[in-house]
Amino acid sequence: MNKLPEVWLRGPIDGILPLLQPAAHALQQVREDVEQAVEGLTAPELWARPGGTAAIGFHLLHLAGSLDRLLTYSRGEALSPAQRAALAAEQTAYQDRPGLDHLLAGCRTGIERALDYLRTVPVEGLLQPREVGRQRLPSTTLGLIFHAAEHAARHAGQVATLVRVVRV
Repeated sequence: MNKLPEVWLRGPIDGILPLLQPAAHALQQVREDVEQAVEGLTAPELWARPGGTAAIGFHLLHLAGSLDRLLTYSRGEALSPAQRAALAAEQTAYQDRPGLDHLLAGCRTGIERALDYLRTVPVEGLLQPREVGRQRLPSTTLGLIFHAAEHAARHAGQVATLVRVVRV
């Protein structure tokens, strides 16, 4: 088996500033790890809640949505009505139970959009002050980009762990 090294060891991702490569690598690794982990997952496995944890399906939905929201804040923008609706849909995920293909498509699209956005971020804007959420908590463009990537990685780790639990 000829396995590729982790994304961060494959070199830079084209068009992304060196300072943003760690975030870009993390997002690419999230995509690969999630896709591999959920391969062949059944609907009952996708929505199982072992020990009352959040389901894999919820993590996939939240991963894409939170990535989009955090990067919106990193651009200095407020959430759109569509983003607010997507956030509300996270709260009804257990009733709606979207399918794996739909959730994976959302993750792929979200990560691609994030990488496309990272290609547009100028170095001089990285320390630009930004506000987060309704409370307008302080951050910076770089801080939000880093947190978006690390938050996505945390959810990817939860997905990978839960897949092992529900497949026992």
